Amino acid sequence: MNLKTLENSTSTQSNPKPHVAVYCGSKLGSEPTFSAQAYELGARLAQAGLGLVYGGASIGLMGQVADGCLSEQGQVIGVIPEFMLDYEVAHDFLSELHVVADMHERKALMALRSHAFVTLPGGLGTLEEILEMATWRQLGQHDKPMYLLNTLGFYDPLIAHIDSALAHGFISLVDRDRLVLVDTIDELIERLKADLL
Repeated sequence: MNLKTLENSTSTQSNPKPHVAVYCGSKLGSEPTFSAQAYELGARLAQAGLGLVYGGASIGLMGQVADGCLSEQGQVIGVIPEFMLDYEVAHDFLSELHVVADMHERKALMALRSHAFVTLPGGLGTLEEILEMATWRQLGQHDKPMYLLNTLGFYDPLIAHIDSALAHGFISLVDRDRLVLVDTIDELIERLKADLL
């Protein structure tokens, strides 16, 4: 059973409005802009009438995007594996917090509860999450939009790698173009509103 089939067989009453999954770092990173943009994105999602689904932590960019959304009375759904509670301190003020068994369950539940995927700067886990969603899209497991917010050119090297894979025949142009690079929060919010509202 793929993600689309599971969504069709699952009640959506708990998601009365579209929700956006945001993947981002459990650290703040080296530049203040990373933190500022995470907070602003959370706030702008709520202002646009969009809910947030994220990794459930109160630390790093994850905490910033959640706090931004909550500051505008947005709905925030957190999903955190039980074993990570010692590393990623769970946020105490979310609309919903789901403690799950492992990373696989975290990613699956986040994907199920979301209508689009956005990636901010982050480390290995962040990269793995969005690339898994891109792979699932390639394999026909979902048809949801996917965005990279390219703060300070953070994702330029990733796009260069994907373009190299395209040039060498490992990725189709269709699959490359489904992972959309945006440079500003304004552009991202407008695209999300066009996609989801």
